[in-house]
Amino acid sequence: MTTVSWRSAARTDIGKVRQNNEDALLSMPEHGLWAVADGMGGHQNGALASRLIVENLAALPTDGGLEMRLQRIRQCLYDVNLHLGRDLTLCGDFENPIIGSTVVALLAEGNQAACIWAGDSRCYLRRNQRLYQLSRDHSVAQQMMDQHRLTPAQAAQHPSAHALTRAVGATDTLTLDVLRLNLQPGDAFLLCSDGLYRSLSTDAMGAALSHGSPDQALEQLFQLALLGPARDNLSAVVIQSDENS
Repeated sequence: MTTVSWRSAARTDIGKVRQNNEDALLSMPEHGLWAVADGMGGHQNGALASRLIVENLAALPTDGGLEMRLQRIRQCLYDVNLHLGRDLTLCGDFENPIIGSTVVALLAEGNQAACIWAGDSRCYLRRNQRLYQLSRDHSVAQQMMDQHRLTPAQAAQHPSAHALTRAVGATDTLTLDVLRLNLQPGDAFLLCSDGLYRSLSTDAMGAALSHGSPDQALEQLFQLALLGPARDNLSAVVIQSDENS
């Protein structure tokens, strides 16, 4: 029987403009779980929200099949959403009442994987020398494009383009999207915050993922992103499969 093992690397950078890093990362290749969370609501609130997501995901049991583990992730994020939206907001210690974060997570179990997300942090798959965006942004810009009200170029310039329509902690009820897929030899995944993918072309991201190791891919991604303005925090996890008989 063929099994899939994983190599991964994670990196975050404050960028060139922000004074604080509100992103948080999870990289657990031994358990087939990775995540990127991009906090919002000011530096204290955003950093707290993203850290809570990552810490709670890291504490989940790792036994059971894909569906059981996926359900645990769902429930974990629902619980964090409730905590951020109710308990922390009511404590009165924060100047800004918004305490939230995007999240994108990848779960791999056997020869299957699932991507789960809320917000505009993304999951990409490089397969057979092509790059695919698996996640779909929960943003005003994406909504306008879906409704054919704006072209992608127009949406990118819209003043509300970066506004989110979903995030953990943003509303009482959290809706998560999930995409399941069968794994193939040589698959490589990229989880990243919007600060990273807005700094790079699709071709540049695909080329970086073609490098021999996750560390090399990350080095290329960040080197290119930091050549630009890097106005936001930059965060990414690169995951590559190894096939072993």
